[in-house]
Amino acid sequence: MEERTEPWNIAAQLDELRAQGLWRELRPLDEVDGVIVRAGGREWINFSSNDYLGLAGSPEIRTALAEGVARYGGGSGASRLVCGTHRVHVELEEALADFKGTEAALTFSSGFAVALGTIPALVGAGDTLILDKLCHASLVDAARLSGATIRVFPHNHLEKLERLLKTAKGRVLVVTESIFSMDGDAAPLREIVELKEKHGAWLLVDEAHAVGVLGPQGRGLAAELGVAQRVDLHMGTMSKAFGLSGGYLAASRKVIDLLINRARSFIYSTAPPFHLAHAISVALNVLRSEKGEVLRQTLHDNAQTMKDILRSIGIEPQLTPSAILPVILGDEELAMSASTRLREAGFLIPCIRYPTVARGRARLRVTACAMHSLAQIQSLGAALLAALHRFKATTPDP
Repeated sequence: MEERTEPWNIAAQLDELRAQGLWRELRPLDEVDGVIVRAGGREWINFSSNDYLGLAGSPEIRTALAEGVARYGGGSGASRLVCGTHRVHVELEEALADFKGTEAALTFSSGFAVALGTIPALVGAGDTLILDKLCHASLVDAARLSGATIRVFPHNHLEKLERLLKTAKGRVLVVTESIFSMDGDAAPLREIVELKEKHGAWLLVDEAHAVGVLGPQGRGLAAELGVAQRVDLHMGTMSKAFGLSGGYLAASRKVIDLLINRARSFIYSTAPPFHLAHAISVALNVLRSEKGEVLRQTLHDNAQTMKDILRSIGIEPQLTPSAILPVILGDEELAMSASTRLREAGFLIPCIRYPTVARGRARLRVTACAMHSLAQIQSLGAALLAALHRFKATTPDP
């Protein structure tokens, strides 16, 4: 019998990933209890989650989900434009618009879906998209999908951004994150806003890692810097500080109406479940409450403690306003080895490698949470010192 050939050569591709130290696999957890995770009879302290305020397992969210299911049931049954829009969706979007200080907002099934729906709906062939080099993959993929001319400026490089703005054609959209997901550093939003206004461009800011963490009531970095009203498109997710899932775009009423008619990831997706929209509204109320302020302060205190401990063991942390503390190791195999040692010591900190970060920039992406105790943070410091004692951990160049 003639042997069948495999035209895509998938096995060879998998072997290459293993050889390059880029192999990934899913590791299911059996239980998540705050910052403690368990699987196979073992438990670890989780220092890799984006659940910054610990809302995912909070009593408020557990109760809200139960109430929502009891009141609304399970799935929504259809897309928003068919029969999937419920009053609870509308109320959530009105609350998000008020939270972000815009005329309107629109929710999507995920942050990725926000980018894929929004950017191609607003720009296309003949237009120009200008992105920070470290923008999230969802923003990059959306830019490619749009058909617009893509221009990339080095991370936070304002001079290059202005040069690109001067030569841009058609409608011009500048895209950046406010807090960058892998490095935890902040965009110079004041200066970017001034440049986009000077050159007549629009600005989309992804506040995924800033909402709930920074600014008054947790409204994000743009609000903290006082430039929120000058940002055209506010993007964010409910999968991080909100402790749930989903995404949103907040903007003018006309922009939101256009997205309802043109954003394909919105039009052709089943609506998020009604009970989830209800729970997100509850989470938003927590973010804006006195409890939210207490949780944010605790988060920032924990992040500062972690920075102090990293410095004490010879790892100079970046000066960032976020809860993201990358420990750059460079080599992929080294980062994998360090992550494995930490896992053996009882800490969950998966390493981040190419293509999520550039080649030679593999890292341990340590994140703080409001639920971490001082003892847990101190024990992480000791474990990091032991895991890295043979190596010099470096931080990104300024």
